[in-house]
This record gives sequence, structure tokens and C-alpha cells, in this order.
Amino acid sequence: MSRGFPSWLWIALLWLGVGLFDATQNVIVMRSEGMHHAWGYLYLTLLVSWLPWALATPVVVYLGQTHPPTRLKPVTTWLIHLSAAAAIAFTYAAWRAVLEIAFNPWAEPSGPGSFTPMLKVHFYNGLLATVVLYSSILALSYVVESQKRLSRQETEAARLNEQLSRTQLQVLQQQIQPHFLFNTLNAITALIREKRSDDAVSIVVGLGDLLRRVVEGSSKQQVPLREEIEFLEKYIEIQRVRFCDRVRVDLDVPSELLAAEVPSFILQPLVENALKHGIAKSAPGGEIQISAARSNGQLILSVYNDGPGLSPAWNGNASGVGIPNLRSRLYNLYGDRSEFGLRNEKPEGVRASVSLPFVSSSKVEQ
Repeated sequence: MSRGFPSWLWIALLWLGVGLFDATQNVIVMRSEGMHHAWGYLYLTLLVSWLPWALATPVVVYLGQTHPPTRLKPVTTWLIHLSAAAAIAFTYAAWRAVLEIAFNPWAEPSGPGSFTPMLKVHFYNGLLATVVLYSSILALSYVVESQKRLSRQETEAARLNEQLSRTQLQVLQQQIQPHFLFNTLNAITALIREKRSDDAVSIVVGLGDLLRRVVEGSSKQQVPLREEIEFLEKYIEIQRVRFCDRVRVDLDVPSELLAAEVPSFILQPLVENALKHGIAKSAPGGEIQISAARSNGQLILSVYNDGPGLSPAWNGNASGVGIPNLRSRLYNLYGDRSEFGLRNEKPEGVRASVSLPFVSSSKVEQ
């Protein structure tokens, strides 16, 4: 069956229901009024007389899709539908006449009559019903097709959002790797020159674990907060080598929140921003506070640094790749249910915060 055609099963069930209702109602009413007919043949005639409409329904749907009568022009569209409706009315009348001649359901003593007069009677008497039924099929098929089209659009939009989120995740991974890798290798070189071999080996091991995490998580849009914290700790450990004793990190994440689902690499760009625009610009260094909390069904992640604040000219549109990418990923994953904020704190420092729906990974697995 061609694309867009309704299922034959649904069509058969629909018209079977119409036939049963029509036959049952007419037979019960006539018997209650004391009429005398061949009730079995009459019931059968009224039931199967709807067969032409059942067979014609896919044709009507097809014409509605190929020649939608939603505008007054072109005239050919209306001629096509009028011709189709007339053909169905004629077929229905002929089929009804054949059934009555074969079964004589009205129990006429002189017989049911000849074919042509019965054909004319059923054709003219059924014109109004033909218009109503034909229009109803067109309207119903239009509604069903509109719902299917809307469903396809929503599915396609969801697929594109998922694809966009994956692309952004890959961009973020590519952003993490080059300059971070170069800085880390330079730090390892400096340790070797200072004959701090144990520290250099430790950093190499940490770097390997970190890059393995990036590769293994390339297909994961969301991970438990526990995994994100583990990744972040490895990242911070390596950055400590670069900043020596100039950076202090305070991690405050309650254990009951570690199972919460969060986007992959959601914290790394926030910490990197804190290091780059906060700690690195302060000669004595500073402190980074990373925290998580739950409030009103939302998981709130926060990264604070006590470095220089945002300039008065900052308008909320962060430059670079990390923060805009993070904003876009949050919107694609959660829509209006997520929020990102970046603001100055008093008396000093900058806080970045992410709010997203709280979903436990343990609940997802069940």
C-alpha cells in the first residue's frame, strides 16, 4: 500500500461498525413497528451494502492527498472529487440494487423489481449521503495526515536536536584536547627538567586517564554526576601542576546527588573559565569552589572563583566556544527547564551556575 494510505484493517473495522449499526437499527425499528420483511436477508443486505464505501475509502484518501480541496482553484480539483463522488454513488446504488434483486429483503410478493428503476432510486436518494460521507472521509484523512505530519516534524526536530547536541559535544571534546594537551605536555617537560620524575609520571598517568574518559564518553550525552566529578578531579589534578600552589579547590557535592544525571563535560568548561579568567589573572592565585545542591526538583551546579570580577561592559554573551556551546547544549537537552547564569559575587569573585531537572541515574536504570 502506498505511503499515506490508512490501514486496510482500520478501514474494514470502521465500515463494519457502520454496517452493523445501520442494519441493527433498521431491523429493530421496523420490527418494533410491526412490519413484516425477510429479516435475515434484510440484515445481510443492509450490512454488506456498505462494501463499496469500504473499497472506495483508500481512493478518496489518495485523491485528498494528491488533490487537496482546500482552495477554490484549480477547478480541476473539484471536478475530480465530484466525479469520484458520483462514481461511488453510482457503484453503491448498483450494488444495493443487485443485493435487493438477489435476496428480496423487503419480501415483496411480486418480486423486488427490475434493476434500472432500483438503480435510479438508490442513486438519487443517496446523493446527499454521498456528499456527507465523501466530505467526512476527506476531513478525517486530512486530520489524520496532519497529525502524522506533526509527529514526523517533532520526531525530525528531536533527531536534529540530538544530532546538534552530539556535534556540540564533539566540538567541546575537540576544544578540550588541543590546548589543554599542549599545556599539560609543557608542564610535564618542566617537571622532567626539574628532575621531578615521580610528579611527571603521575601527570602522564592522569593525562592518559583523562583522555580515555573523553574518548569513552564521546557517545554519552548524559552521565551520573559521580562520573563527571571523577573526570573533573583528574582535570584539576593536572591543572594544579600548571598553577603549582596558586590554585585551591573546594569540592562540596553531597553523596545523595552523585547519582543525578548531568550532561557530559558540563563542569569542565566552567572550571576552565574560572582558571583562565579568574585564577590566572591573580598573581597570588585563588580558590575555586565547586558545589551541587537540589532545590524544587532542580539540580543546581555552581563553580565560584575569587578572582577578578566581570567587567562592567560584559553583557552576558560570552565569547569563545565553551560557554556558548554549554548554553546551547542545555537548551537542546532540557529546553526552558534549564538555566545558566554567570554573575559577579560580593565582595569579589565570579559564580557560574547551571540549573537543570533532577533525574537520578538509578531511576533511569530501573
